[in-house]
Amino acid sequence: MAAKMIAIKVENLQFAYETGRPVLDGISFEIEQGSFTGLIGESGCGKSTLCHILCGIIPHAIGGELSGQAKVGGVDLRQTNLKDLSQVIGFVMQDPDRQIVSSTVEDELAFGPENLCIAPEEIRKRVQDTLELLGLGNMRLSDPNKLSGGQKQLVAIGSILTLQPEIILLDEPYSHLDQVGREHVSRIIKVLREQGKTIIAVEHDHSLIEDADRWILLEQGKIKKEGIPREVGEYI
Repeated sequence: MAAKMIAIKVENLQFAYETGRPVLDGISFEIEQGSFTGLIGESGCGKSTLCHILCGIIPHAIGGELSGQAKVGGVDLRQTNLKDLSQVIGFVMQDPDRQIVSSTVEDELAFGPENLCIAPEEIRKRVQDTLELLGLGNMRLSDPNKLSGGQKQLVAIGSILTLQPEIILLDEPYSHLDQVGREHVSRIIKVLREQGKTIIAVEHDHSLIEDADRWILLEQGKIKKEGIPREVGEYI
């Protein structure tokens, strides 16, 4: 039997902001490559902080006391800069308005690769492929700031996909979306899973990610339970 490939490995991770008690208190877990994991728990349990660690915002942009180990795609987060990490793990924020920086959808999708100095012809290909995947081809010249919440969410996801990370971290991807928007995002996640991407979705409403392979339930900075959704759901 082939050995399981590990996309994320966290060991005894602890973190406290500069003024306060530990937000994460000795958590350890592994996420398999190509899997879909739901990160759940009540507000204040440490989900957002863990997201910021996994994508490198902590400790590279936000300070605090960090100990333990976190490896993403085999890379030690503390020994890699944010630019390099962006090609390993993509982070889609809960509020797409915080992530959108360009005046057209096309430019937004090209922004990340351009900053990595990727060849123009490769950028054009990535943008076109992503527009087709997301169903945004007829909006390529639209101002993303004037789109609906669901469309903005897709643009934010697209701006990460053009960087071609193998791991995609979604912070409450269904928040502020109507049913149509939620169904569209769900279809995109399904396609990404079929492509072999490793998906992590942070959700307060865990019922929205019942199709995940497993859930990790956080409570007061600790892992209360992890496993398949049906088993973890009994502890909520």
